[in-house]
Amino acid sequence: MKKNIFIALVSLTAWGAFAQSPLEKGRWQLNAGLGTSGWGTPVYLGFDYGAHRDITIGIEGSYQSHDYGANYSSTIFGLGVNGNYHFNRVLDIPSDWDLYAGLGVTYYNWNYSDKKYKDSNATDIGLGAQIGGRYFFTKRFGINLELGGGNATNGAKIGITYKL
Repeated sequence: MKKNIFIALVSLTAWGAFAQSPLEKGRWQLNAGLGTSGWGTPVYLGFDYGAHRDITIGIEGSYQSHDYGANYSSTIFGLGVNGNYHFNRVLDIPSDWDLYAGLGVTYYNWNYSDKKYKDSNATDIGLGAQIGGRYFFTKRFGINLELGGGNATNGAKIGITYKL
């Protein structure tokens, strides 16, 4: 009897730990949406990989373009990597929610045209930090909101998440 109770407790504990995982180790998820920026509205697409039950690593690409009238326009491409720590297990957050924070590095290519002077092209590396959350309507599909800086979507991002 004691053996059966022990097995049941271990099974429930393991199931609970699995249910609290925002993205299981070895799994991928797709993120896509819109951001905010002083240089236009960025569109982003990214993938996260479950490297550990509480840690994801990801890659993200973004594009934004803005026309400031007859004299000036800009286009920015960004490609970055990030790492996030997910607080679900530590804070005992229900599995349909995901709260995370992390750091990222982004490479930018910024093209701008000033009709009074000349066209220009600049590249840069941005270091950033972010904090965000997701709510999953189903086991695979959810919405996300992220606040941060130092990347091509400075300020905020809102979008969808789909676990592959």
